[in-house]
Amino acid sequence: MDLAERIARRRTAQPHSGFVLDREVLSPTVHRSEPVGRGSTLEALLDAVEPAFSNSLPEPFAVVGPAGSGTSAVITALFAALTAELGDSTRAIGTTTRAGSDRRAIRFVYVDARRTTSAFAFYRAVLSSLSTDSVPTSGVGTDDLHDRLAARLARPDRRAVIAVDHHDEPETIDVARVRELLEAVDESTTVIPIGRRAPTGWDGSVVEVPAYRQHELVDVVTERTAVGLAAGTLDHQAVRSLAEWADGNAHDALAAVFGAAYLATEAGAETIDDRHLEAAKADVPGGGVHVDRALALPESRQRVLVALIQVCDDETDRRSIRTLSDDIARSSSLTSGTVKRFLYELADRGLLERVSINEAVGSEGGSGGRRPSTLEPRFPTIAFQALTTAQE
Repeated sequence: MDLAERIARRRTAQPHSGFVLDREVLSPTVHRSEPVGRGSTLEALLDAVEPAFSNSLPEPFAVVGPAGSGTSAVITALFAALTAELGDSTRAIGTTTRAGSDRRAIRFVYVDARRTTSAFAFYRAVLSSLSTDSVPTSGVGTDDLHDRLAARLARPDRRAVIAVDHHDEPETIDVARVRELLEAVDESTTVIPIGRRAPTGWDGSVVEVPAYRQHELVDVVTERTAVGLAAGTLDHQAVRSLAEWADGNAHDALAAVFGAAYLATEAGAETIDDRHLEAAKADVPGGGVHVDRALALPESRQRVLVALIQVCDDETDRRSIRTLSDDIARSSSLTSGTVKRFLYELADRGLLERVSINEAVGSEGGSGGRRPSTLEPRFPTIAFQALTTAQE
């Protein structure tokens, strides 16, 4: 917790600007530079990367933990700190001081597999982290980027530790594929998979990140709200109850706080009260998926999700998937068939859940008297609607 940062934010907050001082710091998609309650995990990670301090590549290791345990937060914080400590992050890889120092020989690269689903995107993400040189987004082929990466890591004093986060989620680039893509620079790279579980057949070491204990999660929420909300907006008992409800999942706790702040602000309330918190908690599905998975989707899919949330706003209005597709298509540039295909695709990926409608056999059922089904989001919809930039 940075006291100077807290003071600076409160000084700049206007007296009548509302109780939200910094919405970004409340977001469940934002990672803080100093993860709360993860000291022992950071020590274990430092042990794993220690060879880098002697200018040697560390052995591969996996970082695993349950949903909301902060695996992404600790690895991004660690890599940012290592980059800051081991050299000037604005300088190109492999540069040295006049005295011949080789401090920049090993670079630490974070790749978000949610947003890096192709070979082209992977090479571009790695190259962008290895150099300040501009990496084209189009106009070149995947082979060209492959050759650029191979050339950049060709020298023995140029190496990279590459963390691949969310490798085990649907539609992301997995570690086996990453190793294929890095085959030409295998001796110059170490791959670190980050996710709920280690890759199939993994024979390297594993750093386990446990779920937050209740008092740790209280500290996480307190640290965020102390910076993001005006003093007194949430009392300690409310934070304790929220941490107990979230059951070790920091994403769910922060999504609820973010959602409650959004609901209170939209309602013109002067503070967050119990009804805002309860509504926000109800919006976070138990055992659901991270809101960032929805935010990482292509814009066309995000627009369909926005429309789905809007047409399903009334919980008593349980429409079949066919009806939902027709209704969404009428308010968009997509055909009903395309919308329906997107909805089934998102259900297959776990972002939506198919639920049988408890009614008489409908027209969607077809032969055999199958009951029609509807769809329910498996992510916090309030946070998603507030954070997405994809709107019709």
